[in-house]
Amino acid sequence: MTTSDNVIAECACIRARRASRAVTRSYEEFLRPLGLKVTQFILLIALEQGRAGSTTELADLLGMERTTLIRNFQLLERQTLIKTRIDKGRRKAELTAEGRALLDRALPLWGEAQSKLVGRLGQDNWLTAKISMETLVASCEDSRGQI
Repeated sequence: MTTSDNVIAECACIRARRASRAVTRSYEEFLRPLGLKVTQFILLIALEQGRAGSTTELADLLGMERTTLIRNFQLLERQTLIKTRIDKGRRKAELTAEGRALLDRALPLWGEAQSKLVGRLGQDNWLTAKISMETLVASCEDSRGQI
């Protein structure tokens, strides 16, 4: 029989949410001097890499809700870090010169955050955690690639 004690002791969702919040706070501590949230940083990286052709594809790639992605796009656009356009009925975004400049300043800060995290975990534990997180995501995805 499932009890509340079982939930607290075994729930993958609780652990994943706690880990996500802790990691997010850690990275945002490093990005704070630039006024950048880790979600915004990841979006700038994805746009710089040209990883997706539409907002829906980008949301799927980053594991975000499409509405969250759109809200972040609107904020980044107001800050003139990206520009969006409609192309054949699909919203597309690209970095502006200001966005590229901010990304150039943010990358070393991300590197510091990543090094701190890996340093605390140790390289072997980091590799294990990385594989475990990918496995967890894959085990929860449905046939469309969504969680």
